[in-house]
Amino acid sequence: MEAIIVIVLEAGRSAVDVALYTLLPIMVVTMVLLRFFEVSGGLEKFMTAVAPIARPFGLNGLGVLAMLQISFVSFVAPLPTLVLMEKRGASNRHLAAALAAILAMAPANAVFPLAVMGLNAGEALLISLLGGLTAAATTYWLWGRKLSREPHNAEGLEQKAAEKFLVLKIINTSGAEAIQIVINIIPMLLLSLVVVTALRHTGAIGSLQALMAPVMNIIGAEPELLLPFLTKYLAGSTALVGVMHDLNAQGQLNLSLVSLTSAGFLLHPLDLPGVAILLSAGARLGRTALPAILGGVIGIMLRTFLGTMMS
Repeated sequence: MEAIIVIVLEAGRSAVDVALYTLLPIMVVTMVLLRFFEVSGGLEKFMTAVAPIARPFGLNGLGVLAMLQISFVSFVAPLPTLVLMEKRGASNRHLAAALAAILAMAPANAVFPLAVMGLNAGEALLISLLGGLTAAATTYWLWGRKLSREPHNAEGLEQKAAEKFLVLKIINTSGAEAIQIVINIIPMLLLSLVVVTALRHTGAIGSLQALMAPVMNIIGAEPELLLPFLTKYLAGSTALVGVMHDLNAQGQLNLSLVSLTSAGFLLHPLDLPGVAILLSAGARLGRTALPAILGGVIGIMLRTFLGTMMS
C-alpha cells in the first residue's frame, strides 16, 4: 500500500507540474491571442482564405490553424483551437480530421530542441506537414466516414462573438476558459503518469527493454533507439527530449536518433500522455478518438517512410 501511495504522489506532483508550468501558460496565452484574432475578424478572413486548399483534406480553416500551432508553438497550442472548433459547431468528422493531423505532426517543442543536436528542422517540418495532411485526409474520407458531417449548434458562440470588444473582458474570459481546460486535463494526465511511474518503479521498463531487444534486432533497428522509444510512447515528447539531451551531454547520442526517420516515428503527440491531454480538451473529441488515432498512425507511417527516403 505504501508503494502505491508513493507512486500516486509522485505521479500527482508530475501531473500538477506539467499542468501548471507547461500547459497553463501556453494555454492562457494561446487562448487570449486566438480570441483577439477572432473578435478582430482576422480569424474569419484566415478561414475563408485557406478553405479551398484545406477542403480536399477534410480540414477547415481552424484545422489548418491547429496544424500551424503544433508546428511552430507546441503540441498543446492547438488545444484552444480544437475547443473553438467544438464551440463553433464543427462536425465530428472535421474534428476527427483536425485531431488526426495534430496526432501525426511533429511538435515544435520537440523539433527545435533536437535541431540543436543535429535534426534537420526544415525537412522534418515539411515531412510533418505531409504526414498531417495525409492523416487528416484518410480520417475524413476513410476512417471517419461514418461520423456526422452535420455542423453542431453554435448559436451561443455567435452571441458571444457579437459582444462588445473589451480587452480586459476578453483576457479574463479567455484565461478562465484556458484554466478550466487545464483542470479538465489533469485527471487523465494524472492517470497516464501513474501508469508510467508504476512501470518505472516496478522495473517493468527494464523488462520491456529486454523483451523488445530481439524484436529490434529482427526489424534491423538499432538498440540505441529502444530507450527513447519507450520513453516517448510512455512519457511523451518532452520526456524524450530530456532523455536525448542527457545522452548528448554524455556524448552517447547516436546520430540515428536525430535522423528524419527517427523524427517520423518519435516526434508526435500520439503517445500515452499526449492522447490523454488532447482527448480531455473537449466533450466531442473523445468520440472521434478511434478514427483520429488510425489516421494519425497512417500519417506517422508516411513520415517515417519519407524520412527514410530522404536520409
